[in-house]
Amino acid sequence: MNESRKYGRTLHGQISLGTTSDDRLMPNGYVKAFADMEQLVLTEKLDGQNNCFNKHGVFARSHTSPSVHPWDKPMRERWELIKNDLKELEIFGENMYGIHSIAYKELESYFYVFAVREGDRWLSWEEVKFYAALLDFPTVPEIEITTTLKSMYKEVTNENKLLADWLIKNLGMTWEESTQTSGLLGGFDPETGHSCSEGFVIRNIDAYQKNDGVIPVAINEFNNLFKLVRQAHVKTNIHWTKTWKAASLSDYTKYNWYGYEHLGMP
Repeated sequence: MNESRKYGRTLHGQISLGTTSDDRLMPNGYVKAFADMEQLVLTEKLDGQNNCFNKHGVFARSHTSPSVHPWDKPMRERWELIKNDLKELEIFGENMYGIHSIAYKELESYFYVFAVREGDRWLSWEEVKFYAALLDFPTVPEIEITTTLKSMYKEVTNENKLLADWLIKNLGMTWEESTQTSGLLGGFDPETGHSCSEGFVIRNIDAYQKNDGVIPVAINEFNNLFKLVRQAHVKTNIHWTKTWKAASLSDYTKYNWYGYEHLGMP
């Protein structure tokens, strides 16, 4: 695989708190650009590893060679079962098998799909959900949007306050307060036991190219989605790999990589 085929960079919204010196923010005017989109999708950002399933193998962030990390073992086993069905599809999701900064009490799978690419086209959210279901994967948790950004938008001097207010309308609290809850999958800090979740991703519901000129960003950056990350978020790519622990699936549902088995059922 060519290095250029890896997943692009997701920029932070300007109100995101978990940025580092390596992260980049959405440019001014991004809230209006998203308000102009026909419909948005709001999902919980999970604290896992970005993995891709395609016909060539299972890949982490780099697509130069298939991933061989020990925490990718369940992914490789699952790939053997679905590789002949993928054809030109590339399935991107969060590998939750290795615990990072957040552990989860209600995982139903070790892999949660957040995007599907076919050629140079990133599929619509409805198509993402269709292919995820076809392959027996869940998608990342979706939060219902009851108040659209389009309906709230007006020419204002502070677009970030508008974004924050829109999130309050749909979350019932500030997005910062929401990251101090367990989210939709029972998230918690494995060191303290305190409830937490990582943040949110806002994307265009429609299909798009990675960079189609709607928002002026670099060629390797998305302009149809952005993320908000909690202030306490810590990049664990260095030390979590040295002391990693496997995640546990939900007491109510376990996923055996062949399909769902509900406890108490044959």
